[in-house]
Amino acid sequence: MKKITTSLWDASDHLESEEDIIAYLDAALEDGDPSIISAVLGDIARAKGMTHISNRTGLGRESLYKALSQNGNPEFATVLKVIKALGLRLHVAPQDNGNLVS
Repeated sequence: MKKITTSLWDASDHLESEEDIIAYLDAALEDGDPSIISAVLGDIARAKGMTHISNRTGLGRESLYKALSQNGNPEFATVLKVIKALGLRLHVAPQDNGNLVS
């Protein structure tokens, strides 16, 4: 019987286009779970090159790996720096019901 070799699936290996990245991050933001958003930003940063993102944000590579993991808890300033380094921006829109909280 032939052995089957498996490897861990890594989302960063499949983020090949800008559309992939935007859809992936948008889905995480829609979900709203901060740990998922951090992990997704980490996946995207690894896909783009963590050293490159580190250089563009001025933050250390190791601290980015830690902050942008599923167990990480990055400061909002870090999230904004990473989003900017990726060439993205946050956009605010009303929820589906279109009503703001009063």
